[in-house]
Amino acid sequence: MSKDKTMTIDRILKLSVITVAISTAHGAKAQNAIMFDDFSYQTFAQAKANGWQARTETGHPGVKGAKWWQEGISFHPDALNHNNTVMRLTSKTDGSAQNTRQTQVCHKRKYREGTYAARVYFNDQPQYGPDGDGIVETFYAISPLAAPMDPDYSEMDFEYLANGGWGEGSKTLFATSWETFKLNPFTPVNEYSTIQNSLQGWNTLLLQVADKKLRYYINGELFAEHGSKVYPEVAMSINFNLWFIAEQILQSKEMRQYYQDVDWVYFIQDTKLDTQTVMNNVAALREKHVQQLDTVPDWRPKLDDYCSL
Repeated sequence: MSKDKTMTIDRILKLSVITVAISTAHGAKAQNAIMFDDFSYQTFAQAKANGWQARTETGHPGVKGAKWWQEGISFHPDALNHNNTVMRLTSKTDGSAQNTRQTQVCHKRKYREGTYAARVYFNDQPQYGPDGDGIVETFYAISPLAAPMDPDYSEMDFEYLANGGWGEGSKTLFATSWETFKLNPFTPVNEYSTIQNSLQGWNTLLLQVADKKLRYYINGELFAEHGSKVYPEVAMSINFNLWFIAEQILQSKEMRQYYQDVDWVYFIQDTKLDTQTVMNNVAALREKHVQQLDTVPDWRPKLDDYCSL
């Protein structure tokens, strides 16, 4: 078979997959743009070819002077299904900034309204070493802060604090929607909600951004709804990171390591889907052996890739 014919067949298959993937969406149309990644990679170079970027720039949040390291991003067989591969974010510390490693991975800055979802494995305890650090396990979208208190800043967070923090007890999930902030002195303008419950294991996180409201769901249950004052104004990147709350570092010089896994991430533009529909769409993509799909257009004008604060 010629290369041209092969490319044509591949193109037809991709179009048919997109249609299948959203056919179960209530009222969704076949032209809705989708970003889906199954994280079926062996190396980060493969993920980078599909738009992922590792943070290496030092700075907020976390331990001042800590290194953000690409080596903390890896790919592993799912412990419950060896036919499935997951992305792992690994971070570690011995209490010193010099030996603290934090991890962040980002996708292109082109997302705003629609439905965001990811299947994430949270851990309540370190992989090894003493427990007790303020650890933040996340799925979120963010834009650069152009200036302190910039009113056009946009950020929407799922943050799981297994050992508590920010005035809340252990095993707390935060949903935070940001209008803006100033870093020094820290001045937040946001709306947040919490639930306190162990989320050890796999969880499906979903965020609907539509109708001037942000609705956060955990495993199909609505637990936060935020209003128009914190509704995103500008395009954001999709992110996962794992970092330490500087004020809650355990007083121990023994190295300890934490990780979170990500099974898949899914975004559909300008469409509001519930958790079950997203799960059905992901299953349809996997049934077609689609490991990665991105039909979300670049923002106009195109924005530089962004993987930092």
